[in-house]
Amino acid sequence: MTDTAAPNADQQAYWNESAAKAWVELHDLLDRQLEPLGARAMGELALRAGERVLDIGCGTGQTTLQLAARVGAQGSVLGADISGPMLEIARDRAAAAQLSQTQFLQADAQTHPFDADAMDAVFSRFGVMFFADPRAAFTNVRSALKPGGRLAFVCWRSMAENPWMRPAAGSAFADVPAPLAPEPGAPGPFAFADREHVGAILADAGFADIAVTPHDAKLGGITLEESIRLSLGVGPLGALLRERPEKRDEVEAELRKALAARVLDGRVVQDSATWIVTARKA
Repeated sequence: MTDTAAPNADQQAYWNESAAKAWVELHDLLDRQLEPLGARAMGELALRAGERVLDIGCGTGQTTLQLAARVGAQGSVLGADISGPMLEIARDRAAAAQLSQTQFLQADAQTHPFDADAMDAVFSRFGVMFFADPRAAFTNVRSALKPGGRLAFVCWRSMAENPWMRPAAGSAFADVPAPLAPEPGAPGPFAFADREHVGAILADAGFADIAVTPHDAKLGGITLEESIRLSLGVGPLGALLRERPEKRDEVEAELRKALAARVLDGRVVQDSATWIVTARKA
């Protein structure tokens, strides 16, 4: 059940109730789409065998398992997420991979009392943009790092720089009022779109050696049919269809036409724009 008094109650409800089913069902497609972006940020940590790592917003566990492979059997990785359904998948994947150095925790990283000065590194792939109070969250996360511990995460730049995330079937929803634009920095996929905002949050949380570096890459890991299925299930279009399921056939036809124009060598290829963010606990 969602704790309605918790700081991130809306996010808890979203990731455990309204969207959880779709994200769990589509986790393989999401992983294939996002894996290269996560790997780019993960490489910045330069992990060594035996290190301890915290994976924030680990979802269904792909990044946790990849981190575990990098630190080896003598290291450990704690995957933390607020979504119970996603963590069920993560635990199953870790068991199947026989990676006993992984553990999973259903918790809000903004408030959870992590062991102090325990982690060598903290990582996240698109899991840190949803905090109600990001300064409090990163202050809490910093407390879990050893002195000199490293932070690396990847987050989205603006929607304008990521046109693939805009619904490609707008005419199907001509009768639906346009949603109000969120306040700049409000919790959501684009909360960290502003480079200066990200840097200021980390500085206020006590981090040093902060770098916010643009990363432009092609997304092209899935086929046309897989891309349609993913677009209809998650993101802005998926959210609209959960409210208006009768529009699905019309939306799918428009979406197919738009995505077919982006197929190259059997895969839908689209531009992505992210920040690779690194910092250190002084």
